[in-house]
Amino acid sequence: MKRLAIITVGKTHSGKTAFARMLEDVLPNSFVMDQDNQALFLNTYYKNLLPTEGPNTLKHALSQVIVKHAMEQTDLHFIICNANRSRDSRAYLLDELFPSDRFVRILVHFDLADEVLHERVTTSARSTAIFRDATLTFEELLSHQHREDVIDPIEGEADYLFVLKDSSEVESVMQEIIHLAKNQKPLNI
Repeated sequence: MKRLAIITVGKTHSGKTAFARMLEDVLPNSFVMDQDNQALFLNTYYKNLLPTEGPNTLKHALSQVIVKHAMEQTDLHFIICNANRSRDSRAYLLDELFPSDRFVRILVHFDLADEVLHERVTTSARSTAIFRDATLTFEELLSHQHREDVIDPIEGEADYLFVLKDSSEVESVMQEIIHLAKNQKPLNI
């Protein structure tokens, strides 16, 4: 049976982590892969090993080890809970890590209004300990994300695309994903 690879897409505070955790609770045989967990671990215990500029290569390497282990040692469905806003990063996940012959690839795009996100970041009590730069705030991150040249996911990029414009759509999307998982046929390998 093909496993699901559910990949969240969206700006900070759009609901990706809450969605992933709720889905993990109701989707049997699944786990959440959230790079914020690796960032917090590394920032707490291995701060001196982190690169000071550019991509956080250590965080990405740790994430790759976890994904590889889950792929080779388990039969779990993947819930990839990160921003995944660039087309290139999604292409790597969809084409390299989760090929269509082994996975049902699902993008869940959190496309909430900027006013909603701004309200959420200004009232958030979420820790910034995931950031390498201790002075960075979620307001600054959101501002930076507004300026990024990002292409939203499109139909055909994955096997399924769900676009959430409002938090009230979360439950129905979760139910559709559960339905997809239940209807998987065994793989002919």
